[in-house]
Amino acid sequence: MPGFAHLIRTVPDFPTPGVQFRDIAPLLADGRGFAAAVAALAEPWRGAGLVAVAGIEARGFILGAAVARELAIGFVPLRKPGKLPGVLREVEYALEYGSDRLQVQADALPQAAPVLLLDDVLATGGTLDAAARLLETGLGARIAGATVLLEIAALGGRARWHRSAPLHAVLQV
Repeated sequence: MPGFAHLIRTVPDFPTPGVQFRDIAPLLADGRGFAAAVAALAEPWRGAGLVAVAGIEARGFILGAAVARELAIGFVPLRKPGKLPGVLREVEYALEYGSDRLQVQADALPQAAPVLLLDDVLATGGTLDAAARLLETGLGARIAGATVLLEIAALGGRARWHRSAPLHAVLQV
């Protein structure tokens, strides 16, 4: 297990009872740990011909922008409604209790651009799947792969990744 794993703490019953929240704030606050995490997220994608990293709000922004910088490519934010100006593309997706939406600016990427999708945690896989659909159908991007800092394997999110593109997790719990 990477040397920075101890910097991710589990917060029980947050934000609701029964949820085991994975808090990456201690990792982000540790310069060496954060640098090691960014390097581990970026490593499998070096030389992959990517145009951009698409990061999912909100913690995916922090990691995604850093990985984009590491790979010397662009960054595209995938945001919750009401946060982006201009012409937008949107996808709605189901949550355990309700639904949510992600948006992206319609001109964020050229058609068929190879993109790396990045999020902090893969749990049930709904958000990652929705983000991929948004990029593919909303922008015509090509998902070259997805990467997450932490996969909670028991929640089965990997099973929702119905793409030939690889899905990489730096850590699994």
